[in-house]
Amino acid sequence: MRSLGAGGRPRTPAGRTKLTAARLALEYPGSAQELCELDFSNPWELLVATVLSAQTTDERVKLVTPALFARYKRPEDMAAANPAEVEEMIKPTGFFRNKTKSLLGLASTLSQSFAGEVPHDMAGLVSLPGVGRKTANVVLSVGFGLPGLPVDTHVTRLSRLLALTQAKDPDKIEADLCSALPRNEWGPLSLRMILHGRRVCIANRPRCVECVLADFCPSAKLPVVAAPSGRRKSAAAAPAT
Repeated sequence: MRSLGAGGRPRTPAGRTKLTAARLALEYPGSAQELCELDFSNPWELLVATVLSAQTTDERVKLVTPALFARYKRPEDMAAANPAEVEEMIKPTGFFRNKTKSLLGLASTLSQSFAGEVPHDMAGLVSLPGVGRKTANVVLSVGFGLPGLPVDTHVTRLSRLLALTQAKDPDKIEADLCSALPRNEWGPLSLRMILHGRRVCIANRPRCVECVLADFCPSAKLPVVAAPSGRRKSAAAAPAT
């Protein structure tokens, strides 16, 4: 049973994580694959798109992936690519030289060590050049429908604002969130937190009044209303009408 505090608010990080997952599931329904905003048709394309998404927007990634996927349909095609051509194609995503190096390296490793197939386990994925736990968890949860909880900047920021964890290290944040939820909820929660961070809990300008988590979020900034006793309290604490 969830440990609740005053007003029915969860008192523990695990309780807040469970309630966060339940609220966001209603706000952003769908599977991890349906919630992902990158365009892809197979795990190879998802892996490439996820590598490209580092330090840029999904919109910029989606500008370059149609032509990139048409030219390099398989890892073998990318492994044999001219680096200068790949750099030119992915330039709008930023850091294109480092990203090209990662793409050609992982394509070569896939071709030589995995028969051109994207591995569907953490160990295999993180053995690829330029692939860390975050990217691997995206591929596991979105590409294969397996348990995986990617921790990006949005997940990190919201987890700390909501006091779901006290950790700062992404691996520890992942472990804390995963320990509170069933395995099938890991991927969807991450994608929902990312969407919520982009649309509502926006860095430096959070829209707390519109947030479905505001009534139990320790960081919520809500307007103050006058209570009947003359004391003032936040809108989240006001009785429902």
